Amino acid sequence: MGDEMTRKDIGQALDTEMPTDELADRVADALSANQEPVSADGTQGVSAQGDVELEEEKVKDEIDIQVDLLQDPDWVVRREAAVTLGEMGDERCVAPLVRALRDGDWQVREAAIESLGMIGSPAVEGLLRQLRDWDNRKAAIRALGKIKDERVLEPLVAQLRHDEFLEDATDALVELGAPAIPRLIAAMNDKDEMLRKQAVIILGRIKAPEAVDALIEKLNDKDWFARLTAAAALEKIGDPKGRDAIKLLMQDPDLVVRMRVERILAAWKKTAATA
Repeated sequence: MGDEMTRKDIGQALDTEMPTDELADRVADALSANQEPVSADGTQGVSAQGDVELEEEKVKDEIDIQVDLLQDPDWVVRREAAVTLGEMGDERCVAPLVRALRDGDWQVREAAIESLGMIGSPAVEGLLRQLRDWDNRKAAIRALGKIKDERVLEPLVAQLRHDEFLEDATDALVELGAPAIPRLIAAMNDKDEMLRKQAVIILGRIKAPEAVDALIEKLNDKDWFARLTAAAALEKIGDPKGRDAIKLLMQDPDLVVRMRVERILAAWKKTAATA
C-alpha cells in the first residue's frame, strides 16, 4: 500500500527497531490518507459523528418514553412526564406538552404550562395557535407569559380586549415584565377603554419606573376611574415624583378618588415614620 500504514503495519512497526522519525512519518501519512484512527492499544476508535448520532438516538428514545407516559392512567405519572419533558428542553417536546394542556387533571396542565415556559421560544408558535381554541386559550395565555420572546407581546395585549381572558392576560403580562413596558405605555392611549385602564393596572403591578411620567398625565384624565387606577399604579411604583403628583388629587371632584388618595398618603406617612 505504498507509504500508507494499516493498523497491522503499525503494530508490527512498534515491535521492530524502526527509527522513531520514520515511524512518525509513516503514521502521519496513514492519517492523511483517511485511515481510521487507531488507539494506543491498537483498537479502532469511534468517530465524533458516531458519538453525536448515538446521543441523538438516546435523546429521541427518552422523549418517546416520556410522551408515552403522558397517556398513563395515573395523573402523577403524567405530571412527572410533563415535568421531565420541560427539563429536557427539546423542541420535539413542544407538541406533546401542548396536547397535555387539555389533560383532565389540573396538576398535569399546570406542569405542562411550566414546562412549555422552560422550553421557551421554540414553544411560542405552538402556543399562539392554541389562542384560536376557546377551551385551551386560558392555559396558552398563561404559558406565553412565561416566555421572554417578543412574539408573545401583541397576542397577549390583544387578549386584554376580551372580558373572559382579561385576568389571565393581565397576569401573563405582569409575569412577562420589563419587555412589556413600552407596549403597555403606548396602550394607555389606545381607543379601547378597557385596554387603556388595564395597561395602567399592569404597569403598576410591574412597578415600572419608566411609566411614571405617563401615569402622572393620566391623573388628569376626565374619567374618574382612570385617575384612580393611575394613582394606585403610582403608589405601587413608589417614585417620589409620582407621590407629589398624587397629592394634587386631594382636590379631585370625585369623592372615591379623594378617599383613595387620602389612604395612599396616610400609608406613605406611616411608612416614613417607621422607617
